[in-house]
Amino acid sequence: MKKWFILFYFSVCIHQANARIIDQDKFNADITVTKSYSNLDKLITTTDSARVLPYALVAGGSRGIGYAIAEALAKRGYNLILIARGMKGLEEAKARLEKAYPVHVDVLSYDLSKEESATAIAAWCNERNIQLKMLCNVAGLGGDDDYLSLPLDSLRYMVRLNIESAMALSLTLLPLLEKNAPAYILNVASMAGFAPIPSKNMYAATKAAVVSFSYSLRYQLREKNISVSCLAPGPVYTKASIEKTTKESLGWLGDAMAVKPARVGEIAVRKTLQGRPLIVPGTIAKILSGVLRILPQRFVTWVYGKSGDRAERKKAK
Repeated sequence: MKKWFILFYFSVCIHQANARIIDQDKFNADITVTKSYSNLDKLITTTDSARVLPYALVAGGSRGIGYAIAEALAKRGYNLILIARGMKGLEEAKARLEKAYPVHVDVLSYDLSKEESATAIAAWCNERNIQLKMLCNVAGLGGDDDYLSLPLDSLRYMVRLNIESAMALSLTLLPLLEKNAPAYILNVASMAGFAPIPSKNMYAATKAAVVSFSYSLRYQLREKNISVSCLAPGPVYTKASIEKTTKESLGWLGDAMAVKPARVGEIAVRKTLQGRPLIVPGTIAKILSGVLRILPQRFVTWVYGKSGDRAERKKAK
């Protein structure tokens, strides 16, 4: 009897989550985008793409989800400005993108955790009168270290990179986006932002802040014709360590939720251009994200805590 009750409870949760997701998709058009730039490759009439095409800036665009988003934008004919710390990775990304697509790619090496970086990037764009149509705040730091074991400097760095960089770039580049409206801002959070995760305490907290910031900013910019979206993916296997940790902590469910980086980038850009407020790639991840948002936070914390404890015991063996 107890098993049937549990199954019934979760079926109700999933049903409610689906209903919420459908309602959200149906009524997400609170921002009207007057012109679509999803097929700009058809508009190119000259080889000088730098003068014809609009720009998208991708902070953290040299690899992983950031590169996948950059590639999805390049497919749609956006010139790109890629920001990251390492120039070697940026130059490799630039070479791959310009070889595959008829776009122009600029690369800038900045540490986005530093306060002055956002101001310098905005100045660079303004000096060149960049036709900026989209800002993608992808830069972030995860890691498998427990919050209690991290030094204070590491915690501060995570906050600056995961939260402050998105806030700073959105603020400093807002005049340029407003000038070139309709425009878009895409902030990258995580499904971890929907749940307190004891083993990833600080990371989950920063991603929750990104989700909240995105919804608030979306409301504030609704009359400026600037659409703000938040990407909250589940597991994305951008490197082997993420796959290993996911399988250890979540088992088959984590593996079922995982989505390839290229697909995440494609979904993120397509739905951002459609004006969606929240983007969760993958059917299973989308359903579970809805469940996480309606279940009691204490229960979710307990489940994640037990899952983390089990993973730690496996490591110790």
